Amino acid sequence: MRRYIYAAIVMATALIAIVPATSASAASAHVLTTGKVGGPAVKPHAVLKAGLVKGSAAVFVTSLGKLTCANSSVTAKVVSNPAAHGTARESLTAQTFGKCTINVSGATVGKMTISDLPYAITMSDAKGDPVKVSGHSKSAPMLVTLTVTDVITVSCSYKATAISGREVNKGNETVFVKQSFKLSSGSSFCPTSATFSAAYGPLKDTSVKGSPAVFVS
Repeated sequence: MRRYIYAAIVMATALIAIVPATSASAASAHVLTTGKVGGPAVKPHAVLKAGLVKGSAAVFVTSLGKLTCANSSVTAKVVSNPAAHGTARESLTAQTFGKCTINVSGATVGKMTISDLPYAITMSDAKGDPVKVSGHSKSAPMLVTLTVTDVITVSCSYKATAISGREVNKGNETVFVKQSFKLSSGSSFCPTSATFSAAYGPLKDTSVKGSPAVFVS
């Protein structure tokens, strides 16, 4: 009998020792980590950068044609990175586009620019690892301006209160598919709407030596 009681005490003591260690390990995980899922936490004020996924393009589609940019990059500053099962917050400080073409005979793309930065970014480790990019408000939305030259030069500005995407740990990608923009200003030649698609990655923490890839827990 004493032998069974002693064994029970030993097992209980072992469990007491294990449980706090497990809880401490879980508490150390953050939404955004570097190197691997559950790795070192991305620190506030870290600068994250990504170009387009190799072989992909940023694409704006309108009723007049498809505008394709072979180059695009994003830069964001981390505002907060809470424990896992939360929402990390970032500030999009720069987004560029280059080598843009349009599938309209004789037309060329002058430039494509983003206005009114920074934009707010949220990244969550909820189901699907959702990402949201938002303008300052409904009255100060995200704003993209496209300049296209054919017989004449036309400049069209498109707005969106927010766009949604998702993080993909395989490849450390941020993916947006057919996100809607509405015409904000421009000539009568400008289509009334557009959609935006792009995949950025790998997303890297340039504040850390070696610029490790960023994962969502």
